[in-house]
Amino acid sequence: MSNLAMSQRYVFTFVALVLAVLMSAQIDTQILVSEQLSLLMNFSDRLTLADSFDAIMFVESQLPRIVMAIMVGAMLGLVGSLMQQLTQNPLVSPMTLGTASGAWLALVVMNVWFPSYVGDYAPIAALIGAMLTLGLVILIAGVRNLAGLPVVLAGMAVNILLGAIATAIILLNDQYAKNLFIWGAGDLAQNGWAQIQWLLPKLSVAVLIFIFAPRILALLRMGQASASARGLNIIPAILGLFAIGLWLIAASITSVGVISFIGLLAPNIARQLGARTPKDELFYSMLLGGLILVLTDALAVGLSVLTFDLVPSGTAAAFIGAPALIWFTRRKLSAQDQLSFSMPKSHYVMSQAKLMVLVAGLVLLGLFTTVFNQVTVAQDVSSAQDIIWTWAIPDAFGWQIQWPRLLTAASAGAGLAVAGVLLQRLIYNPLASPDILGISAGATLALVGGAIFVGLNIFSTAPAIAFLGSMSVLAILSVLGKRHQYAPSMLILIGIALTALIEAIVQFALAKGDETSYIILSWLAGSTYRVTPASALTLVAMVTGLIGFALVTCRWLTLISTGREFAKARGLNVPKAFVLLLSCVALLCAAVTATMGPVAFIGLLAPHMAVILGAKKVEMQLPTAAVLGAGLMVFSDWLGQNLVYPSQIAAGTIVSVVGGIYFILLLLQGRRSMN
Repeated sequence: MSNLAMSQRYVFTFVALVLAVLMSAQIDTQILVSEQLSLLMNFSDRLTLADSFDAIMFVESQLPRIVMAIMVGAMLGLVGSLMQQLTQNPLVSPMTLGTASGAWLALVVMNVWFPSYVGDYAPIAALIGAMLTLGLVILIAGVRNLAGLPVVLAGMAVNILLGAIATAIILLNDQYAKNLFIWGAGDLAQNGWAQIQWLLPKLSVAVLIFIFAPRILALLRMGQASASARGLNIIPAILGLFAIGLWLIAASITSVGVISFIGLLAPNIARQLGARTPKDELFYSMLLGGLILVLTDALAVGLSVLTFDLVPSGTAAAFIGAPALIWFTRRKLSAQDQLSFSMPKSHYVMSQAKLMVLVAGLVLLGLFTTVFNQVTVAQDVSSAQDIIWTWAIPDAFGWQIQWPRLLTAASAGAGLAVAGVLLQRLIYNPLASPDILGISAGATLALVGGAIFVGLNIFSTAPAIAFLGSMSVLAILSVLGKRHQYAPSMLILIGIALTALIEAIVQFALAKGDETSYIILSWLAGSTYRVTPASALTLVAMVTGLIGFALVTCRWLTLISTGREFAKARGLNVPKAFVLLLSCVALLCAAVTATMGPVAFIGLLAPHMAVILGAKKVEMQLPTAAVLGAGLMVFSDWLGQNLVYPSQIAAGTIVSVVGGIYFILLLLQGRRSMN
């Protein structure tokens, strides 16, 4: 594209930005446009000229909010373009690389344990968190895989892991974390110009990107060998540019919270609109980033006025960005993205005798978790309480509390494990699990959405609503994944996008900052704390019935696992069997999620553990995975009750940490096998 055509696009986008600013300025304001222009033309005397409350609100709240949207959006777009050009990967952004999660976790830690340092050192803490996270992601994916899918998968795993840790910290220190909800949702609301004056100098280092990056990026486009031959010291150059970009992200997150997708959308749109050179893409992405965030924030303000509820800008950005991510991932993937993952290898063979040993071990584990408890004993009247471990058979009251939690944990673990086996065999994807593909998140959306918009009690809502959410996600996965023959890479990317879209609703709920936020957050952590005897028994009955159905249909699953054409040749009605087995997956996810909240990684971890123990055939893998999943959840629930006693960590949080580490190890193993 000629320079003239690109210049015209710059002008058009700039005019669109001006119009977007004017439109945003008219939302929720009572002063006329002429008065707004007068205040702008006499900006130095704005407070003197502001002769009404509405005028003061425009000058001290609405106007700085628009300026903040332009600044932060421009930086997110610029850094997104920089990261995508450095990695040659159009799916890379501060969100997909996990750097935003790292910065967020660092800020949570500082707010909870070092609040006195927040004002002076928050950007530095966020920068350290982002850089450590980026280093971890690159270590997992490998430097050679930055242009492919592995880095996105590594970023997803790190996102889930750090998110679970941050959630646990907030729940354990809720008295210090009330201000973090809106911050986590990404909010551009301003109270004066102090925040802009604080942020602007920190964003001035963006000038360095335009000075040094265009030549470096142009050389990198020719290949690392050619760039090195022309005198480019590649590693220091890449690290230096990444450090500048991460500083801009850290400063922005510190100021307004986490706003996703802008850094992903702006560079992709810039390339679609004709940006070809590195400099053009950087500048155009920055301009588009400002435009997109101004429009997104205008949408958030408009919705807040209509609904009388605070709609954070980050939530609105996720609503726009998640469908866009699905759109980008529908394009043909490169050969490097068509990764092949396989189940773990094992030289063992699972027998019925070994399975019975596992069942006996599960029973013993259940007994262990009910009688091995913590109690508190005061040293003396004036001293603090010491926590000691002791064997104690629970009394009637203790047993009434323990047995519903025990049954719920065992049933949830078994149900999600079987759901994972079914998914992995149905779509031939060893990385498939209800949480990674967004199926559990669909149930979460239905339940949280019902709690927010309809006023349903999230702890007593019928599993039928959660089932509708799970089935909706399965339907979307089926439609969108069919184009790529249900390729593992495509399904995982769609799952990431759907999960991010669903989390936008959750963030909207949490941003209210009331007691309901903590209730929803504790439920989202996957806890058995609020389970009643009736709901526990209902879950046991549902999971037992669904696992029984899966065992009865083992032949269907075996034939489909061999191949759809082979199964059809053997007389199996493949579409009917496929729908029934996927419905079983959705029902299992719905039942578990409705009872104790979403639980991550059990559906990935337990099937792999079963194969490692030698359960390679369907009829052995299903019960083995169920027993292992139940045992893992029971132990996680017991550990969560006792690890930080008298406080509690949700079982889902512990499983997310363990499963996240396992997923990372799995990616490392896959990288070694590819090499």
